[in-house]
Amino acid sequence: MKKLVMMLTALLAISLSACSQNNKKENKEMKVLVAYFSASGTTKGVAQQLAEVAGADLHEIKPAQPYTDADLDWRDKQSRSSVEMQDKSSRPAITAKLQNMKDYDVVYVGFPIWWYTCPTIINTFMEAYDFQGKTVIPFATSGGSSIKKACEDLKATYPDIKWKEGKLLNRTSKDDLKKWAESNK
Repeated sequence: MKKLVMMLTALLAISLSACSQNNKKENKEMKVLVAYFSASGTTKGVAQQLAEVAGADLHEIKPAQPYTDADLDWRDKQSRSSVEMQDKSSRPAITAKLQNMKDYDVVYVGFPIWWYTCPTIINTFMEAYDFQGKTVIPFATSGGSSIKKACEDLKATYPDIKWKEGKLLNRTSKDDLKKWAESNK
């Protein structure tokens, strides 16, 4: 009888320990990253505010060759941005690769809308890391386009990534950003 009680006590202790470990995993704070590309500074401002309200780390997706005003002239079919956007295989080089991407659970990816979708430098970023097990949430700024096509394109190009609904964040208040970030937890 004494052996049975000791054995049951040991099993109970092991079970409680396992439950405690699972509970620690469930209560683990999600590590969040806001990564963004900004050609003119508009998306940068939104990304900084989003990182602040979401308690996230901030990472700029920097082109190895910075864009000039002439590069961004969408009316010039020979401008760098026009040429890149016409070539679906374009992957502009980026600098400052993150060494700790594996640490993040949620990654917001921000960009301006170019030609109704995300700039090709976002593909460079997406292909530079392993997003398995992460939730990725696009956000964008735009002078007049929606984010819908950009989200569709990202999901089609990277179907194995767990995507959450993206959002256009033009002139969004800090309170609205905070509500959106909390809804994505």
